Amino acid sequence: MSTDVDTEIVDTVDPLDAQEARSARLTGFEIIRRGLALSPAIKDGLGITMLLAVLSTVGGAVVPVVIQVAVDSGLGKGGDIDSSAVESWIVVALVLIAATAACAYVMRVRLFVASERGLTQMRVRAFRHVHDLSMLTQNAERRGVLVSRVTSDIDQVSLFLQFTGIFMVISVGQMVVATAVMAWYSWQLTLVVLACFLPLVISLRWFAGRMSRAYDTVRRTVGEMLAVIAEPVVGASVVRSHAIEDRTQRRVDHGIDTNLRANVSAQKLVAVTFASAGVAGGLANAGAIVAGVALGVAGDLSMGTVIAFAFLVGLLVGPVQMATQVLTEAQNAIASWRRVIDLLDTPADVVDPGPVGRRLPDGVLGARFDHVTFAYPGGPDVLHDIDIVIEPRQRVAVVGETGSGKTTFAKLLTRLMDPSAGSVSLGGTDVSEVSFDELRRHVLMVPQEGFLFDATLRENLRYGRAVADDSALLATVDGLGLDDWFGTLPAGLDTQVGQRGESLSAGERQLVALLRSALADPDFLVLDEATSAVDPQTELRATRALGRLLDGRTSVTIAHRLSTAENADRVLVFDAGRLAEDGTHAQLVDAGGVYSRLHASWVAQSRLSTPEA
Repeated sequence: MSTDVDTEIVDTVDPLDAQEARSARLTGFEIIRRGLALSPAIKDGLGITMLLAVLSTVGGAVVPVVIQVAVDSGLGKGGDIDSSAVESWIVVALVLIAATAACAYVMRVRLFVASERGLTQMRVRAFRHVHDLSMLTQNAERRGVLVSRVTSDIDQVSLFLQFTGIFMVISVGQMVVATAVMAWYSWQLTLVVLACFLPLVISLRWFAGRMSRAYDTVRRTVGEMLAVIAEPVVGASVVRSHAIEDRTQRRVDHGIDTNLRANVSAQKLVAVTFASAGVAGGLANAGAIVAGVALGVAGDLSMGTVIAFAFLVGLLVGPVQMATQVLTEAQNAIASWRRVIDLLDTPADVVDPGPVGRRLPDGVLGARFDHVTFAYPGGPDVLHDIDIVIEPRQRVAVVGETGSGKTTFAKLLTRLMDPSAGSVSLGGTDVSEVSFDELRRHVLMVPQEGFLFDATLRENLRYGRAVADDSALLATVDGLGLDDWFGTLPAGLDTQVGQRGESLSAGERQLVALLRSALADPDFLVLDEATSAVDPQTELRATRALGRLLDGRTSVTIAHRLSTAENADRVLVFDAGRLAEDGTHAQLVDAGGVYSRLHASWVAQSRLSTPEA
């Protein structure tokens, strides 16, 4: 019999990909509006912040006015200068510049604090939503892609809001003030300058759409690149043991190269828009000087006004030239915002009833599968009309070939997924009506490979019960009969287990998982053959500890070794998604059916693997 982890391999529709397809139809402004709605703290006091941003641009516009006054007061004619008027304007300019500097400082602080608070809200919501998604949805997406949505994508939005966004606000204010002052001096020259920028403004709409698609691709390839880099780091031992470093490097190189090509394509568009803005700025400067000289010769403008106008055009041209960079960062941020929103809008197909959920009855629980059928999205049924009752305190072993539906059965029992038809109940209560917190207090699933965090043994055990003190931890070790193993640990509870528990052996990690389960003290245990793939001594310890853990509790064990089934009160045999047989070990062996065949094969393999004395 295969000892592989039971996994139903089917083609499924990734809910996150489906959400991305829907959000692709949203415009950039709709994405920004949606992002602000998800991060309300960004809008706190936004009106005051925008007003401060506009006021912070006044200082730049007052300098050309001082120049105009100085020139027209006699400097431009080579005669005596009306120093009192110039001095008055200089004092006014200094006061305004100081005031605008103060406004700029307060505006930056307010915008920084508001954006960080808002994006913290979004990051927390995104991280929580990842855990709200079903295991089916999570498994359909690469881990690096999910992590990038919570980290690098939100960082990209933060960068835009705190730096490029500030520059954009100031630039818009500067252009508005400069245009207003230019119009006050000469509406004719103002029209000349604006006409030079009109073709660029019209073309930016087309460029914005192209850059939006380009940066969508960039952000997607960033997630894929992180995924292909993270996988060989986590699986470094497999890469080395199979000597596939070159093949792995080619996969990583391909992911990096794909991201590089996406960035190059996007930057080509940026280069075109930046060059176009430079051409438009040059034309505006030339047009203003030529038209200004013509109006000056005609006596319609003074020399000071023409010179001041040249400075004002500079105030207008600078932001316009940088507008392409702003547009680039904006499209990058919108692409990142879209990916985070896609994550948040992906529905949690296993919904937590929350505080309104029903409570499970106290005491040891039984379970009922009421004509349950399950199919993965877009795939065929993998469980067909399962109708069984598991009595309280019953030890049940679930067996079957790989892909027969064992793992799906266990996931439905712990509500990691919901059935397509029928219902699953514990203690007479439909599990879909029970809050996750209540369900996890009563029902615990122990996976085949217990995940350990990079911390001490004490901290890992407390994931079973956060408030457990050292005396409770040591009592649990004693209760499961693991004192001899615990005594071999050099630092006891302070032992560092390393990343994913790699400082411990596979068998020791399973012992920690059993201890953690005992601390959680569930009424109903679901185990994925927790004693598989360990050395004989550790297996004896684990078997003894497991027996004590299961004592007085209802348990369902996905059995990859039929020795587990031999010791169970009841055996459920799955075959091609159907419950083929149900009975005790002895009954099923005598029946001559699927279980009898599997057991005979397992016995034969066991004899072949056991050396003769």
